Amino acid sequence: MKTWTEITTLEEWEKLKAQSTERSQLILKHSTRCPVSASALEEYDSYLAGKPNADADYYLVKVIEARPVSNQIAEDLGVTHASPQIILFKDGKPVWNTSHWSVTRKHITAVLD
Repeated sequence: MKTWTEITTLEEWEKLKAQSTERSQLILKHSTRCPVSASALEEYDSYLAGKPNADADYYLVKVIEARPVSNQIAEDLGVTHASPQIILFKDGKPVWNTSHWSVTRKHITAVLD
């Protein structure tokens, strides 16, 4: 079973962005104060508990606790912030993103597999 890695610093974000030249990166922007976001996290965990795409790395950023990281992701990828929000990116560019009730195991599976 794959799991996500939490990023909390701008240095970790820069490393993740650099890694995107070699592998696809998937990040969930999660609000710890939002029930919709809690549901999205359950969906993300459910996807990872199955047979997730082995060619991607999986991350999570808590948007309240790591606001500078969340803001930098939005700026660097040019994807307007929402939460919950999931963003797939490669070569430092977004490939797919969705938010709110559209963050589902079914959606993630359709895009990654």
